[in-house]
Amino acid sequence: MSSSSDNTVSSTVESRLENALSGPAFEKRIRRRNLRDSISKYGISVGGLSVIASVLLIMFFLFYVVVPLFMSASIERDKAYNLPGGNSETSVYYGIDEYQESAIRFTESGKGIGFDVFTGQISNEIQLPLNGQKVTAFTVINEMKNVFAYGLEDGSILIAQYGYDVTYPNDKRVIVPKVTYPFGEEPMILGSQAISHLAIRESDSEVRIAWMEKGTQQVQIRQYSKVESMLTDGISLEEDSQASMVAQFAPKWLLLDASGRNLYTVNELGKTEYFNISDYNNPFSIETVDLIPAGQEVTALRFLLGEYSIMAGTDKGQVFQWFPVRQADNTFRLQEIRSFEISSSPITNIAVEKGRKGFAAGDAQGEFHLLHSTAHRYLGSDRPVENPLTMVAMAPRSNGALVETSDGQLVHYVIENEHPDVSVESLWGKVWYEGYEEPSFTWQSSSASNDFEPKFSLMPLTWGTIKAAFYAMLFAVPIAVLAAIFTAFFMDKQTRQWVKPSVEMIEALPTVILGFLAGLWLAPFMEANLPGFFAIFIVVPLGILAFGYGWTRLPKKIRQKVLTGRRAVLMIPVVIFLGWLSLQLSSPLENAFFGGDMRNWLTNEAGIDFDQRNAMVIGFAMGFALIPTIFSVAEDAIYNVPSYLVNGSLALGASGWQTLVGVVLPTASPGIFSAIMLGFGRGVGETMIVLMASGNTPLMEANIFEGMRTLSANLAVEMPEAEVDSSHYRVLFLAGLVLFIFTFLFNTLAEVVRQRMRRKYGSL
Repeated sequence: MSSSSDNTVSSTVESRLENALSGPAFEKRIRRRNLRDSISKYGISVGGLSVIASVLLIMFFLFYVVVPLFMSASIERDKAYNLPGGNSETSVYYGIDEYQESAIRFTESGKGIGFDVFTGQISNEIQLPLNGQKVTAFTVINEMKNVFAYGLEDGSILIAQYGYDVTYPNDKRVIVPKVTYPFGEEPMILGSQAISHLAIRESDSEVRIAWMEKGTQQVQIRQYSKVESMLTDGISLEEDSQASMVAQFAPKWLLLDASGRNLYTVNELGKTEYFNISDYNNPFSIETVDLIPAGQEVTALRFLLGEYSIMAGTDKGQVFQWFPVRQADNTFRLQEIRSFEISSSPITNIAVEKGRKGFAAGDAQGEFHLLHSTAHRYLGSDRPVENPLTMVAMAPRSNGALVETSDGQLVHYVIENEHPDVSVESLWGKVWYEGYEEPSFTWQSSSASNDFEPKFSLMPLTWGTIKAAFYAMLFAVPIAVLAAIFTAFFMDKQTRQWVKPSVEMIEALPTVILGFLAGLWLAPFMEANLPGFFAIFIVVPLGILAFGYGWTRLPKKIRQKVLTGRRAVLMIPVVIFLGWLSLQLSSPLENAFFGGDMRNWLTNEAGIDFDQRNAMVIGFAMGFALIPTIFSVAEDAIYNVPSYLVNGSLALGASGWQTLVGVVLPTASPGIFSAIMLGFGRGVGETMIVLMASGNTPLMEANIFEGMRTLSANLAVEMPEAEVDSSHYRVLFLAGLVLFIFTFLFNTLAEVVRQRMRRKYGSL
């Protein structure tokens, strides 16, 4: 009976189970489960792909903004027509208005011919008041203010300035060139002989003139003060002093720089005599140099914008840049800075941009070239004719040019050249800037001067980023990793449950608060107690060892009252006391070893520069911010080491330290490494702490007592003030791209290393 009953019950259960597994309700549950699985699967996939797509879009946008920096200039031939006024006279200078609608051509006879840039039609002609004298010399006084001068055969000069009258008849803009005379229409007498070479510089209060008379090698110098008339508001010149000196050779060019202190005489072979005329009563020759290699001849010569760098074009198609460089003995010497291989034919003319350190060159084969000096960059070229180019003039906004050919043609170019001042060399290499004693990595994006060279080197910013992260990690990693080891392996569970959240809660502190405290409190406090801060690194470790040794000497009954896993709590007041004691030792140590002022000793005795907001402050402040991140991940990795590995090691007779070193740390090493790299990644991208506590000085120094500027802090400082689509704006985006790539590469490297470590120790 029992067997039959059991069979009946069993068959009933099987029947019900079969019905449950095959009924409509079961199939409905299966469909719902499959639907949830599909939603989860595709949801996770879409989420992951969206993250990847977002990263790629960010990367694409950064590239989109940055790419124009490295594009060549667009040089388009617009119009070509016969030379306005004919080619019977030689042109000496061209002026173009900022709209490129009207221009003026000055000839060797002292005539100004205004014409329409698009058609070449003459709008007006102006004869300068030369009193019937023949022109024997010409010079540009101020490229930005459009001031120039003619030297005449009777030893006089006429200083003039061209400009434009703008009217709007019938709501149409009409621009007509004009010429004014800032010091009067009457030529000013300098000597009695024809002037063969002329160089003039004007400042707000004086005019400095250097000239040579025909047939002599004597350079004469005269200085005038500007005197404003009380009645007419006109300005006259009053002679202050004069001097003269004899050049070693007969020059072809006479140049006077913008300061009026440096004078150069240059002949066809590039032989140059450099004079110091800062003291007009005692001018002297500094040196004689060769601007070009032997076997070449100078075919074009002029100053770059700012009248400091000399640009010498040769018959071999090269252009050499020179400027005075301060030496160790505080004297100046002419130095070759860089050279440009432009063409295989002679350079016939050089024109400079009026707002940048760019220049254009024409050659004997009729080719027009566009370059930038500081970036050492060739931007493009065009060949309008097969004949030599005799004159090149750049538009004020550098967006156009007029090119005169030897066969009497004038060609107008429309130029699109937005970012010539950026190149790979200027971003990552050392660049020799005007006024600098040597090539350097420099970031200096703006200045009030029109002839300023933008300095866009990303090396100081990249260096500062690595420097800040390095010193922060140097402080954070030992503390965070050792704390994680003790908390996860030696501390009892109850104490761990209190310690771990407390440390992780520090991560909730806004970094702007940490930066504020570091900049306004920690930096001055550290400066006032430098010996004490250095004493912390000695007193605290030794004090902890001494306390530990003393603890082992206590009776066993006393030591057993505190559980082993909780004894670390006893160190909190000890560490606080030792830190306080170290700071109290600051003044005695400073008086005993550093003459009462460690900062002064560092600067004057040790020769180490000291800034209040420096890398040491960043190390403490940013390191404090990184500790919770590193601690949390490393502690989880150590705590999650399988217990059977630990118990097995202990069962085989290994001590706790042996188990930690031989089993726990190798197993947890991928997680510990990930924690360190995660902290480093955050340190690289940290902004507010370095912005407020680093001094923001873009230096290439490893000195712990000097500040830095990081890529992220630089973006925060300069992006709000950058002109949209300017070179500065795009270089800032490039800095963001560099930071993006930098972080990506380090994270990728970290992941590769972590995976290898996991495979290596995963078999334990």
